[in-house]
Amino acid sequence: MAEPSAPRPSRALRLVIARELRRWHWIASALCLALLLMFAATGLTLNHAGTFEPEPRVTQARALAPAEVQSALAAGPSEGEAPLPPQARAWLDKQFKVRTGDAAATWSAHAVELVQQRPGGQTTVVIDRPGGATLVETEARGLIAAANDLHTGRYSPRAWNLLIDAFAIACLVFAGTGLGLLLTNARARPVTWPLILGGIAIPLGLWLIAAHGL
Repeated sequence: MAEPSAPRPSRALRLVIARELRRWHWIASALCLALLLMFAATGLTLNHAGTFEPEPRVTQARALAPAEVQSALAAGPSEGEAPLPPQARAWLDKQFKVRTGDAAATWSAHAVELVQQRPGGQTTVVIDRPGGATLVETEARGLIAAANDLHTGRYSPRAWNLLIDAFAIACLVFAGTGLGLLLTNARARPVTWPLILGGIAIPLGLWLIAAHGL
């Protein structure tokens, strides 16, 4: 009885490539599944922000800055941008639970104003320089608005931006290996090429139309 012949080198190579493509395809899909679902969902909520985002909820708190804070502010610049003095930072953290760090505030002869943006809201601090009257206004736009801001990377921490970079690489691997798997099965599935071309031509055409304002 004749033994089965070994696969030809070209066929063996294709089998190895297909196996590696499948391997990296499922690894990339596992790594980016959660964020892919989040970005798909927030793509819808961003496209219909007026429907999904609620009206902002605004809260205000007021207090009088102590004498040492007023003295430190009086010694600050008369105009321009500069961080708040350490005394003001410590007092704001203790009084309002607002951590300003070394963020730049806007200074004028009458007041110091600091706006801190974050995903889904912002905090505005205004301190009257002559009298020390302080207003802290917090605006919250809800979890959907926060997710929308994270989708675009607005006001996001550095760690989130690094995560997005890693996610983008995983998506490139996912898409690239998926395309490779499509090409390895293109002969057995003639509809592969029309689907690939449609998947490229439709978004590209709409992008060109939008870019040229047509």
